[in-house]
Amino acid sequence: MRGESSRTRTRVERTPEGRRLAVSRRISAPADAAWDVLVSVTDWPDWGPSVSAVRGVDGRIEAGSRGEVRVAGVWVPFSIETCDDESRRWTWRVAGIPATGHRVESVGADRCEVAFEVPVLAGPYAAVCALALRRIERLAKRRLTDEASRGRSE
Repeated sequence: MRGESSRTRTRVERTPEGRRLAVSRRISAPADAAWDVLVSVTDWPDWGPSVSAVRGVDGRIEAGSRGEVRVAGVWVPFSIETCDDESRRWTWRVAGIPATGHRVESVGADRCEVAFEVPVLAGPYAAVCALALRRIERLAKRRLTDEASRGRSE
């Protein structure tokens, strides 16, 4: 169907943090499933091409969470600035620097749009985000399949 493409789009948007590059993709999964993948730190190394490990936070992030991510073999501190389950949006600072925003918007019962909000000066990072979006789609779909399997076995 037209408009239902799963291709990644990049455009400039105004966000609460100012002008950002929005790197987004519509995926075939409910918004709650994609949001769960984004806020669960155990999933970050599976979808984040630059993140190999996370420590200091267990389970899900929330506003004020602090920890470290391992990037290129180095542990780097992070802090979650905002995290809102209702609007499905979170932002963070990495090494004290404002980094990508993350959001999920429902576009139907079983579809959503996942977006990264990249500081304009970090434009080349959009390619990394595009890869992450494909991985998030795969993880969200797997989560749905796993939940369905558990429901059948109970």
